[in-house]
Amino acid sequence: MNIFRLAGDMTHLLSILVLLLKIYATKSCSGISRKTQDLYAMVFVARYLDLFTDFISVYNSIMKVVFIASSVAIVWCMRYHPMVRRSYDRELDTFRHYFLVGASFALALILHEKFTVQEIFWAFSIYLEAVAILPQLVMLQRSGNVDNLTGQYVFFLGAYRAFYILNWIYRYLTEARFSRWIACISGVVQTALYADFFYYYFIRR
Repeated sequence: MNIFRLAGDMTHLLSILVLLLKIYATKSCSGISRKTQDLYAMVFVARYLDLFTDFISVYNSIMKVVFIASSVAIVWCMRYHPMVRRSYDRELDTFRHYFLVGASFALALILHEKFTVQEIFWAFSIYLEAVAILPQLVMLQRSGNVDNLTGQYVFFLGAYRAFYILNWIYRYLTEARFSRWIACISGVVQTALYADFFYYYFIRR
C-alpha cells in the first residue's frame, strides 16, 4: 500500500458515495448512464472472482465487497426502484455498450498475462473499465446540462484513475517484479478519455 493507491481508492469510493447520494437523496438518476453502471458491475464481479480464494488483507477484501455491492445496488435502483427508474433518461443513454463488452473479452483472450480463467477475467475487467465511462460521457455531451452531483461523480472517477497511474509508476520504480503492463496501458487510455470532461469541468468552476 502506498499513498497513491490509497488516494485512488478513496477518490473511487468518494465517486460512488456521491452517486449514491444523488440517487437516494433526490430519488433520481437523471443524467446518469445506466449502461455505464451495468459495465462497472461487470467489471467488479469479473475482477474480484478471487474474493473467496485469495486473501491479501482485510482492507483489500472489504474494498472488493464494497465495490461489488455498491455497483450492484446502483444498477438495481436504476432498474427496479419505483421512483428512481422513472427519471432514467433512456432516450439519451443510447450507446451500444455490448460492443465494449465483446471487444474487451476478445482482447482479454488475446492479450493477457497468464492463460487461466481468473487472469482472463481480470484482463477483461481491466479493458472493460478503461472504456466503461464512454456511455456516461456521450450521455453528458448529448444532454448539454450536467448537474453538480453528476459532474462531481465523473470528476472523482477521473481522479481515481489519475492516482492509480501514479501508483503504478511508483510501484514500477520500487518493486523489482511489478509487471502489470495491461493495467498501466488501460489506465492511461481511460484517463485520456476524461480529458475533455476535465477541461470543461474546470472551465465551469
